[in-house]
Amino acid sequence: EGSSFLFDASISGPAITHITQVPDGFWAVIIAFIGAYEATRAETGWVDPADCPVDQPGLLRDDYMPGDLKFDPLGLMPEDPEEFAIMQTKELQNGRLAMLAAAGFLAQEAVDGKGIIEHLQSM
Repeated sequence: EGSSFLFDASISGPAITHITQVPDGFWAVIIAFIGAYEATRAETGWVDPADCPVDQPGLLRDDYMPGDLKFDPLGLMPEDPEEFAIMQTKELQNGRLAMLAAAGFLAQEAVDGKGIIEHLQSM
């Protein structure tokens, strides 16, 4: 029934049930990758706690801008800091709207057990 190249297409049904169907070994890999990336980001963005004043824990580096992860393979990031701030705000607003949409999909699936595609097909 599933149609994905991941996990031999064995994950199926409404999206709200997918997380419980993911094999256990997958979570260890995901946690390791996320942990490694977050550790690198913490070393890049924050001053070493040993070098921080006691009254300023979690001090950011002067050259670090929150949200600038130095990942821009297509060269879309504006060079001007003002334009970057505008683009960053647009991205945050877009992400928030997407999270609200996903929450709506999951709420609908929790109510009647049908996925969004099944709802669209029944119209």
